[in-house]
Amino acid sequence: MNTIRIKWISALMAAILLINTTAAFAGLDSKKALYVGGTIPVTEGVEGKLDASDTTHLVFNPEKGGKYSLRYDTVTGLSYGQHAGRRVGVAMAVGVVALFSKKRRHYLTINFKNEEGKDQAVVFELGKDVTRTMIATLQARTGQKVEYEDDEARKAGNK
Repeated sequence: MNTIRIKWISALMAAILLINTTAAFAGLDSKKALYVGGTIPVTEGVEGKLDASDTTHLVFNPEKGGKYSLRYDTVTGLSYGQHAGRRVGVAMAVGVVALFSKKRRHYLTINFKNEEGKDQAVVFELGKDVTRTMIATLQARTGQKVEYEDDEARKAGNK
C-alpha cells in the first residue's frame, strides 16, 4: 500500500511540475502586447492589449492598472526588430523529456514627443498574431515608416 501511495504522489508531483514549467515558458499570448519599458507611467513587464482602432490615439490596456493612450500625431519614429531565443518546455511521455524550440520575439519601439516637446520612447513585445497588423496600422495612422532592424525583421513585418 505504501508503494502505491508513493507512486501516486510521484505522478502527481510530476504533473504539477509539467503544468508549472509549461506555463512558465509559454511566453506572450499571440494577440497581446507586453510593455518592455520606456518613459510612460506603466509598470514594466505587464501584458495587455495594444489597440490601434481609434483614429487619433494608440491605446495600451494593461491587464493590471489603468490604460495609457498616445496620440498618433506625436509619434516621431517607429522601429521593429526580432530576437530569437531558446525556449525549454517539458513534456510527459515515458518520463520527463526536455524539448528545445526557438521562440521569436517581436519588438516594436515607438518614439514620440510628450506635451513639453521632449523626446520619449516606449518598447512593446508584440504577440505574433498582432505584429503585422499593428505595424501597418501605425504606419498609416502616424505617417511614419517603420525602420527594420534587419532583412529578417523586414520579411516578418511585411508578410
